[in-house]
Amino acid sequence: MSFPDVRLRRLRQSPAVRGLVRETSLEPRQLVLPLFVREGLTEAVPIGSMPGVAQHSLDSLRAAAAEAAEAGVGGVMLFGVPAVRDARGSGADDPQGILNVATEALAAEVGDALVVQTDLCLDEFTDHGHCGVLAADGSVDNDATLERYASMALSQVRAGSQLLGLSGMMDGQVAVIREALDSEGFTDTLLLAYAAKYASAFYGPFREAVDSQLTGDRRTYQLDPGNRREGVREAVVDEQEGADIVMVKPAMAFLDVLREVRDTVHIPVWAYQVSGEYAMIEAASANGWINRRASILESLLSIRRAGADVVLTYWATEAARWLRG
Repeated sequence: MSFPDVRLRRLRQSPAVRGLVRETSLEPRQLVLPLFVREGLTEAVPIGSMPGVAQHSLDSLRAAAAEAAEAGVGGVMLFGVPAVRDARGSGADDPQGILNVATEALAAEVGDALVVQTDLCLDEFTDHGHCGVLAADGSVDNDATLERYASMALSQVRAGSQLLGLSGMMDGQVAVIREALDSEGFTDTLLLAYAAKYASAFYGPFREAVDSQLTGDRRTYQLDPGNRREGVREAVVDEQEGADIVMVKPAMAFLDVLREVRDTVHIPVWAYQVSGEYAMIEAASANGWINRRASILESLLSIRRAGADVVLTYWATEAARWLRG
């Protein structure tokens, strides 16, 4: 059958009809807010490349998390920025380190209202900015890094983290961390594996946010942007190793990978709308080229439509308020 017997516009004739047949929805509970806390701050400090986003003090962090919870956001993902760094990232598993202290504060503040999550990676804590410890030749030592990750995982869980975001892209990280947690009785801790994390150009503003000390690049452990199948393979391996959730990052530039990962694995799939994607929309809207609110919501809906069950986004609280009306 075809026109005039088939009239597809019937399904678009009114807001009520369009709402009734909408295939993909966007809800506050499907959003996670990334937050940055910096050691030594007494008040929030704006991040120049990310308008509306700040490095937080402990007090402003609590306030931002409380606002997110009140808006109905599903979780917060916490990143720590220490005052002192060293080659092995000693502050990462220090119980008095900024990330663990902040995690304990948020668990007490909002732990019953949303899921308190922590980034598990060494890059914020090392003086070379890489996601692991370095071998003598300057390369990232995968297996030595896993030992640090296991220690970091235990510290974060003891501080109150409910979900660990394994973002370092080391081979075997999910299996090693799961074993470390289970051996200490932390069998209920959720593991979010950043499975398809690409060596992307869209991370630039984030590196300002965490005051990255990176020298060189991360192409030996993050994925080549040209590789779709490899991203899917990473997700499958992480699922087999015991991940509860897998991540695709960035989101908007890798919607094809996101769709295929969603069609392949049997666990939840999340996506991270990264700093560069955020900054581009903010810049375009500031110049009057696009409608800010409509563009933000459309971008989030596109990530959901491609297959993400949850989206990490710097607009989480604002978008959640819009969605709740």
